[in-house]
Amino acid sequence: MSKTALVTGATSGIGRATARILAKNNYKIILCGRREDRLKELDKELSEFTEIHTLCFDVRDKIAVFESINSLSSAFSKIDVLINNAGNAHGLSPIQDGNLDDWDAMIDINVKGLLYVSKAIIPQMIEQKSGHIINIGSIAGKEVYPNGNVYCASKYAVDALNKSMRMDLNPYGIRVGAIHPGMVETEFSEVRFKGDKDKANNTYKGLKPLIAEDIADIIHFVVSRPYHVNIADLIVLPTAQASATIVNRSLNI
Repeated sequence: MSKTALVTGATSGIGRATARILAKNNYKIILCGRREDRLKELDKELSEFTEIHTLCFDVRDKIAVFESINSLSSAFSKIDVLINNAGNAHGLSPIQDGNLDDWDAMIDINVKGLLYVSKAIIPQMIEQKSGHIINIGSIAGKEVYPNGNVYCASKYAVDALNKSMRMDLNPYGIRVGAIHPGMVETEFSEVRFKGDKDKANNTYKGLKPLIAEDIADIIHFVVSRPYHVNIADLIVLPTAQASATIVNRSLNI
């Protein structure tokens, strides 16, 4: 029987790549995102491989999260895998110059959004005494860096939630793990720099960053392990990156 995976932030980057690889490996997919046009495009693409259902909502909207997930038909209501991927970064400023709207967006999406979606799905996993939750964190949740302040704080929160969720859900046989990428070339930096493509491109100048498919491949590996195996915490960096602040831009590998 096919397993069902729900992927948040499925309309771009890591979320979209993850939906693709899971669909091609016989998972039924619930695609979640804010952009209905992209959801429709991805639905059409992936329906060639598996059953697809789309939910259009913003993870920041608590009511929309619960209404959307509670609306799932019986064919999709048993969720085996939750990929908490939706997240963002806004701005790169010292704390004293930070934009309050940017702070709210990062905390609301990266922390509260993850909590809302998890809260909507966990009761069903508890009832079935099985499930797998993958939280997408960041190297920024392991090490702070200059001007990263609130973004780093939000990803440190994901790291803490991942650890505590694993403890709280252990009695019910639910696997919980996190994947913490380093530099991944997606739309992430364009969002952070408010659409400034030059600034976004400079983020990866002189090195070969990870791509979304690298992380998606790892997610597929993690969720396909035998059920007694739980990969709890994984940091993934491009070869040129040694830490949040140490990057070799002369190798171009």
